[in-house]
Amino acid sequence: MHELSIANSLVENAAEHAAQAGAARVTAITLRIGALSCVHESALRFSFELVTKDTLLEGADLKIVEVPVAIFCEECQREVTLPGIQRFRCPVCDTPGADIRQGRELDLESIEVVEQHAEVS
Repeated sequence: MHELSIANSLVENAAEHAAQAGAARVTAITLRIGALSCVHESALRFSFELVTKDTLLEGADLKIVEVPVAIFCEECQREVTLPGIQRFRCPVCDTPGADIRQGRELDLESIEVVEQHAEVS
């Protein structure tokens, strides 16, 4: 289950950025996951919950943006989004395509934090 190592890296990266920004805690992170990334959302969510314990991300919401596969169609001369990952053919002209333009992403898009407030004396 490589989702555990992905979640661990994600939490380390987000916690490091949050600490550098002086955040008290992280409330949410947004992750872009491509259809070809071979990441199982349920396994990632389970792993995320495990590895956030006792970190700045404990209790944080994991928001996932699913990114469909898009290829460049030589016949149509444009980028087209595929309806699934089983058939790499242009949905417009049915030409086979292997020039993948999106769908392999695994990107940390954003981190939402609560800032630390300075003590007033």
